[in-house]
Amino acid sequence: MKVYSPEHIRNFAVVGHQAAGKTMLTEAMLRCAGVIKRMGSVEAGSTVSDYHASEKERQISVHASLLHTEWMDRKFNIIDTPGYLDFISEGLGALRVGDFALVVINANNGAELGTDQVWEYADSYGIPKMIVVNGCDRENVDFDSLLEDLRGHFGNKVFPMTIPMNAGPGFSRLLDVMRSEEIDYKTDGSGEYAERPAEGSWKERVEEMHRELIEFVAEADDSLLETFFDQGSLSEEQLREGVHAAIQAESFIPLFVTSSTTNVGVARLMDFIAKYGSSPVDRKTVPAIDDKGEPTEISLKDKEPACYIFKTISEPHVGELSFCRLYAGRIQQGMELFNTDKECPEKIGQIYALQGHERESLEALGPGDIGVMVKLRDTHTGNTLCSPQRKVTLPAVEYPKPNIHGALEVEAKGDEDKLAEGLATLHEEDPTFLYVNNQETGELVLSGQGELHLEVIKGRLKRRFGVDISLREPKIAFRETIRKKAEGKYRHKKQTGGAGQFAEVWMRIEPLPRDSGVQFTESLVGQNVDRVFVPSVEKGVNSACTEGVLAGCHVTDVKIDFYDGKMHPVDSKDIAFQIAGKEAFRSAFMEAAPCLLEPIMSIQVKVPEDFMGDVMGDISSRRGRIQGMDAEGKFQVINANAPAMELYRYSTTLRSITGGRGFHSETFSHYEEMPRELEEKVIERLKKKKEEG
Repeated sequence: MKVYSPEHIRNFAVVGHQAAGKTMLTEAMLRCAGVIKRMGSVEAGSTVSDYHASEKERQISVHASLLHTEWMDRKFNIIDTPGYLDFISEGLGALRVGDFALVVINANNGAELGTDQVWEYADSYGIPKMIVVNGCDRENVDFDSLLEDLRGHFGNKVFPMTIPMNAGPGFSRLLDVMRSEEIDYKTDGSGEYAERPAEGSWKERVEEMHRELIEFVAEADDSLLETFFDQGSLSEEQLREGVHAAIQAESFIPLFVTSSTTNVGVARLMDFIAKYGSSPVDRKTVPAIDDKGEPTEISLKDKEPACYIFKTISEPHVGELSFCRLYAGRIQQGMELFNTDKECPEKIGQIYALQGHERESLEALGPGDIGVMVKLRDTHTGNTLCSPQRKVTLPAVEYPKPNIHGALEVEAKGDEDKLAEGLATLHEEDPTFLYVNNQETGELVLSGQGELHLEVIKGRLKRRFGVDISLREPKIAFRETIRKKAEGKYRHKKQTGGAGQFAEVWMRIEPLPRDSGVQFTESLVGQNVDRVFVPSVEKGVNSACTEGVLAGCHVTDVKIDFYDGKMHPVDSKDIAFQIAGKEAFRSAFMEAAPCLLEPIMSIQVKVPEDFMGDVMGDISSRRGRIQGMDAEGKFQVINANAPAMELYRYSTTLRSITGGRGFHSETFSHYEEMPRELEEKVIERLKKKKEEG
């Protein structure tokens, strides 16, 4: 494959809500370009994009797939992304390196939660959008109502470049606003069509819309705007020259209609992308940080290479693939680059262009292009590779925090090493999947973006690393504290015939403000206790705080003062004062009105307005407290606090309540006292579990 100049490259991410038809749209593009002879289907697991076992099994996209084709002498680098928010990291990486976003919308459902999410991310990366209303061959498609809704959602700058003339089953005809033509498509999947001038009422409509388009284009360019006011219009040549600039300025957002399963409307979409779509030239510079930590810029014209790794994945019989976008310079096999995140050199081996899982070897990759490098030693998702002569770091994607958690148990003993390798590898590939050893509960906890996300991770561990795991509800890290002051004394005396053990400890305890931890002090006077035993008493107290007194949970927010005691000149020793300190603390703790603290999470829930009542009722049933509400378009954002123990698999419940249109994020907020009637039940349950081991 030849090296394309930046102005001839079109890098774009195909994004949108689940079931919008993104994968079939990319399949239709490949069919139009002749890359494939017939289109596959998601149901049959025969599409170019969805080739992984988990995708074929579930009939959904799980991974972002890189495709490429040539159209009108332009190279298209197409990144097909999953629509399920469980796999949002794939879409974020694609948007990070795309020059524009192709936002696919279900013709029946309109803008959904996933649509809003990817739209916001595209805005944050400063890239323009194009809209594809897909599935115009479905029942009950009302394009005019849908267009009105989309304009209400995204603004009146949403402008249809094509309009369905016979929406619904059998959809095959559309009106091309730019060319003032009617287009008749074959519905056999070939993408072939015939054109003729628009007639009758369609001609009147297209003429009216043509004038509207001219106004949008004129607004993006001062010189065109001046011409527009002077002449009252623009020539066709001026219009076409101005469309590209208008897209970059987002003075209008082009909308196209398609049926990807029958390949209707796709070829005209590809024509528009080739002629007017964003190229790397439109992002001539990108921000970066130099080796001194100072802001700098990388230019497309820079000779020294700089590329961003937006995805890594291990493929059977190939090894690790590193998906990269080259922002400057040129890379080729055998070249040595520098990883500024890991601060180590990387030698470039083979470079490929990908077509799903099929690879085509490249001798080099030019500026603005996207490709894949194989078996890099220590480079992973989010890393920057650059010239050793000019070390820079490109900003990495900020991924959302996980919102579902499961405690991991290995089914077969002896698999711990394989598990450790598998978890580390999968986290490098997917940064939104986390795992942590919870020191308070003693569990290995996996965290992800949803139940499906964790199930896919579980399946990948089994297939790739031969590790069977099960996931169960994680223990909650409750904590213990006190509500009043108290004192405790304990004498430890042990005689076994030889040297004995003796220690007596007196201490006072009092509550501290929340999040103060445990503070140990001593105020000994006189010679009753040698100061050498103070660390021993503190060690005993710390042991009791770790083990818990009330219900086996960590103790917090307590001040301890070791103020007196007794010792024996021969029998007093470190272990004796450890035991006495521990028991004196336990005695004082139980006299100080002990109570249980539970972790409270701050949650943000985004739902369509229709589901507000059900969602708020569910939050209240979980002992949640609504903190406030905001409106975002036709979605409502609910901010609330809720106990962590009430949020297990909340994301699954939320999606069930809202028909998959609700999404939430959660972060730890604070600890607070548990209601008394609930506390007793929890303490009893925790004690029982402790007795059972």
